[in-house]
Amino acid sequence: MPEAPRLRGREAELAVVDRLLAAARDGTSAALVVRGEAGIGKSALLGHAATRATGMRVLLQIGVETEMELPYATLHALFAEDRDAFDRLPGVQADALRVALGLAAGPPPDRFLVGLAVLSLLAELAAERPVLCAVDDAHWVDRASAQALLFAARRLGSESVVLLFAARSGLAPQFPAPGIASLDLARLDDASAREVLDAEAGDLPRPVRDQLLREAAGNPLALHELPAAHRAGRAPVYPLGPPDAGRGGIAPTHSPVEREFAARIAALPEAARTALLVAAADGTCDTRVVLAAAARLGAGPADVELLERERLLMFSEGCMGFHHPLIRTAVYGAATMGAKRAAHQALADVLNGRNEEDRRNWHLAASSLGPDEAVAAALEESALRARERGSHETVAAAFERSAALTPFGGERTRRMVAAAEAAAEAGHREWAAQLVGCTAPVTDDPQLRARLALVRAQLADADGDVPETHRLLLDAAGPAARAAPDLAAEMLLWAVEAGWSARDRGMVERVAETAAELGVPGADHIRAYAALAAAQLPDDPDAPLPTAAAALAEMAACRGEGEPRATASLAAWYLVAGEDTTALTLAAAAEREARSTGALGALPRVLAALATSRWHLGHWRDAAAAAADGLCIARDVGQNQVVDQLAGVLAHVAAATGDEMRFTAALGELDGRRPTARSVGITGSARGLLDLGLGRFDAAADRLTEAAGSPGWWRGLPDLVEAAARAGRTADARRAADRYARWAEHTGQTWARAIAHRCWALVASEDGAAELFATAVALHRRAGTHGFERARTDLLHGEWLRRARRRSEARGPLRAAADAFDELGAGPWAERARAELRATGETRSTSTRATGPAPDQLGELTPQELQVVRLAAAGLSNRDIAAQLFLSPRTVGYHLYKAFPKLGVASRAQLVRLDLPA
Repeated sequence: MPEAPRLRGREAELAVVDRLLAAARDGTSAALVVRGEAGIGKSALLGHAATRATGMRVLLQIGVETEMELPYATLHALFAEDRDAFDRLPGVQADALRVALGLAAGPPPDRFLVGLAVLSLLAELAAERPVLCAVDDAHWVDRASAQALLFAARRLGSESVVLLFAARSGLAPQFPAPGIASLDLARLDDASAREVLDAEAGDLPRPVRDQLLREAAGNPLALHELPAAHRAGRAPVYPLGPPDAGRGGIAPTHSPVEREFAARIAALPEAARTALLVAAADGTCDTRVVLAAAARLGAGPADVELLERERLLMFSEGCMGFHHPLIRTAVYGAATMGAKRAAHQALADVLNGRNEEDRRNWHLAASSLGPDEAVAAALEESALRARERGSHETVAAAFERSAALTPFGGERTRRMVAAAEAAAEAGHREWAAQLVGCTAPVTDDPQLRARLALVRAQLADADGDVPETHRLLLDAAGPAARAAPDLAAEMLLWAVEAGWSARDRGMVERVAETAAELGVPGADHIRAYAALAAAQLPDDPDAPLPTAAAALAEMAACRGEGEPRATASLAAWYLVAGEDTTALTLAAAAEREARSTGALGALPRVLAALATSRWHLGHWRDAAAAAADGLCIARDVGQNQVVDQLAGVLAHVAAATGDEMRFTAALGELDGRRPTARSVGITGSARGLLDLGLGRFDAAADRLTEAAGSPGWWRGLPDLVEAAARAGRTADARRAADRYARWAEHTGQTWARAIAHRCWALVASEDGAAELFATAVALHRRAGTHGFERARTDLLHGEWLRRARRRSEARGPLRAAADAFDELGAGPWAERARAELRATGETRSTSTRATGPAPDQLGELTPQELQVVRLAAAGLSNRDIAAQLFLSPRTVGYHLYKAFPKLGVASRAQLVRLDLPA
């Protein structure tokens, strides 16, 4: 960390940093991004943190522009002395980190698993003593390292870790850090600025100091550097302003500090300037490499010693660094293109050691003036090595630069397509779109055009434009089938999902027709997939629905083992077909597979299927926990496509429990997103359920009627039946009941038939209702699942019995309903059942629920605490729980510490003995 002037006028900012350090010593972790213009004091604030971190392990690193394309360069340097600690990480994480850092061979690691390994490593180091990890010039950190560090930062909890980043504002590239607190450094106020200047230049005449104050404009580094520049005669000061002020003079394009550094550099002998430029171009602290490269350009040790005396470079134990990051910026920015190319060529010439190929290739690329196939091919090799290490950002950058150095022709286009694919895989949508736009007009190769179409479809899908996604996939599948049949099959499978998401039967059927015409691999699987989707989207809402069994069997037979994404997709289709228990089994298996292998990229879809199946089966707390975890991971990995489903589960749970605050927060996740038929159905269904539970029947009927216009919207029909019946809209209720009955028959599920009989009972005559309710209750008892729906049937049956003046008979189902609703935490519904009980003359507050934690106790647990408690009760250690939930063991311990008093237990042994409901 470079030395910095004393921090005056930063009392509030210093207090923020001091509080973070104090909290870390007490066991709490935090992350903060310090932002501001060049010279504003970011480095000084990080230096203050390092100075105040007494008793803490301090890890410091500075981002370097010339290393931005070297995958995991910052992580490699940051943890260079901590590789022994890798052995203490969970095996899959340790393997991922070693492969990412080039310390071991292996399959490309999931980039999010690398981030989890960083979190675990920081937690391991903090187990010995609290850790401060400070990264300056974070905007220059290589993308792979930045992503891993930010992933870890968002998951900090109770590890005793402080992660500080400093990033320059208004400079490309930016350092986006969603979910991380930010501290913006403003310019110093006049009083603080004058205090700084008086400490630096109290001997200068007042008019000169006034001019320096105006020139520095509250920038602390300028206030520190400009007085020395004035004394050295490098900064002409005019008490009344420069001679051309206000007379059309061209405003300077750089800050006063950068101009001062540039002036100091310009005054150096040529050989010293050359050595300084080589150090700036190198970007590492390797003194050996810089001296060897500088010697090739005529600079010797004496020139480097001069740079040290001039306080431009500093040396420590074989490493060199700049006194301030702006010196590097100034020297590299002031050099001619020819001088820069010569510096990079000299560095490439001396980088011949093992594991130096990628640095050498990037320096060769920087030294190239025009197309050079040899250098382009070398960079492609670097791209392939980066792919092996799981750094998609570096893959994209290397292929893009390789393409730029490739003579016009097919190879150039192929490399640009590879760059676009990698950028899309890394989640950089704008970058990927730019690469596609540059490439599509210059190629007629069917395979390359198909690959570009797939990237375009990924981008459209990420934007929520489902019709465009479908069009792109279908249009490209034909040309792709001849050149890349497997790719065409992948496109068609995805197109089925797009058609289903759009709730458009025609879109789905066109995919099946295209698959048959093209004869792509797995065409039968695609047609089965399409048939299942089309069956849920009938042209005639009154037509019977075909059975889904054959299509599901075909899809299950084609599923690959050990593929959590494929298993989650199959689970989702079992949900569509109403086979919720099978869906839960599949989704739970997919979750175990994804967590055990660290496949974070698969988890949002896996957790969406898991949360949805749990919601339908009445396992609400676990559903909310899975959905909340899925939302967090989806944000981390940039999978906005599943946000509506995950937010929908949270909204439905909140609606059923009557928690309007959480309900609003859940639907807030959908704000600003492009509405789809699916999201409209989800929103309307959730709002209708909330109104229904709170007794707002007319409002519920209105919302649910609107949602029912979404094709394939079957599950919400029983809510519409109840709301419409209670609102006196009997005809609407009867139509909805008939539609749901057709779907229930299609599923063949006992629980669905039970609900269908309940719906018919609500619109039947008095004589018919009794038999229908009795059948519904018997079917629920036989099914033994879907506790919320069974409780609703008991409630409605009890209400009907009370209105029929059969009060004593009504009490049994009403008590059962109240107990079940209490168990679920469905407050409004439980109160409705108790109100009906009171209306029957019931005066006792009885409960027949099993022993175990009271529902309100479980309700006090956060979703994360509930997940931790369940795993701990199953006998997993903190370390094992941490690996599954992508937390640190210390944070797991913290969650247990918070959960124990809520559950009335004091140890893990007591936790194991608890009867925790599923």
